[in-house]
Amino acid sequence: MKQSNYVSLYDKSNVNEVPWESMRDGEYARKYLSACMEEQSDHYVKNVRTQFYAITVDDLVMPVTVNDSEYGNSYVCSPYSHYITYAKDELRMLQMPMWEALMAQALSMLGWMMKTSRTNQIAFVNNWLLSTNLYHDLTAEQVQRITRFCHTRFPRHLIAFRSVSSKLHPVMYQGLKNAGYLMVPSRYVYLFHPDWPAQGGWRVRNTLKRDRQMLEKSGYRIVSHEEIREGQIERIIDLYNALYLDKYSQQNPQFTYDFIKLGLHKRTLTLIGLEKEGRLDGILGYFQRNGVMTTPLFGYDVTLPKETGLYRMLSSLLVQEAERQGLLLHQSAGVGAFKADRGAVGEVEYTAVWARHLPLYRRGIWTALSVLLEQFGVPLVKKYRL
Repeated sequence: MKQSNYVSLYDKSNVNEVPWESMRDGEYARKYLSACMEEQSDHYVKNVRTQFYAITVDDLVMPVTVNDSEYGNSYVCSPYSHYITYAKDELRMLQMPMWEALMAQALSMLGWMMKTSRTNQIAFVNNWLLSTNLYHDLTAEQVQRITRFCHTRFPRHLIAFRSVSSKLHPVMYQGLKNAGYLMVPSRYVYLFHPDWPAQGGWRVRNTLKRDRQMLEKSGYRIVSHEEIREGQIERIIDLYNALYLDKYSQQNPQFTYDFIKLGLHKRTLTLIGLEKEGRLDGILGYFQRNGVMTTPLFGYDVTLPKETGLYRMLSSLLVQEAERQGLLLHQSAGVGAFKADRGAVGEVEYTAVWARHLPLYRRGIWTALSVLLEQFGVPLVKKYRL
């Protein structure tokens, strides 16, 4: 265990020394992090290879992932996959072959620059290997201590935090900026709070009401976490893979049987399904932290007719969960028009990158990315509600 100003780092050999009982959400973190550190990372997420650590600061415990290259990793652990490979996968959504070819060439050039500047030599703090990392608010002083510690421990690596939002974490966001982090746009996400539809007028309330009525009349049975059986795990994986890997991108996390099993038995995810005639056709899995919930597991039978409305019904279930528990629902990125019509608010999400200790050729690419995405990427996504 390494310590600095009450920041400590644990690896597989001493993870049992983490004072879980005195940490916020310590029991949840113990179940999740202990499992991830006992096995290789690809045991739970097939397309992630990383060194996995636990870091503690005061009463907070978070995972840290450390990589040197691994350009084939899922985007949750690879800036190259996030900004290059995944972006290329999404070009087909343009349905404009000439622009797709031009953009692909531009991304290839940018990718060459990212590899040259070793962007994947990086330590991500609070990286749970999921699409969205939820935070307990870090103070500016805690950000500084973590940064100093990681700089000492990983002097040749970029230090970074994914899933940073000024709306969700205003204190941490400002603390990261004050500490010298470069804020690089990563996604345009959508946030929903049960109180907001009341401010969105009758159209939003009416749309949410129609979604609930569709679910009630569908003939589908809502399956609680306790009712889901281990024998349904393969079906859950198939539903997720068909949507997130086959339809969108293989760069999304490729969850294994044991990841879902961990979520089912240790409740690292709360699972809810939609079942008809004994067949599971829809699944979602969420977790919550600090008053916010998000859904890293989401899938449905894409072979059924669109009119079946499985996406709408699963989304309605999520809204009802947020209402029942009074939580803010982080709806991740994509399908912006659908989410905005139901009262969600768009928000730029950032990857905060600290590179002051590295030579200019490794810092410059991040400045270029930040400027390009702020000037062109974010306005484009906002305009078309992607």
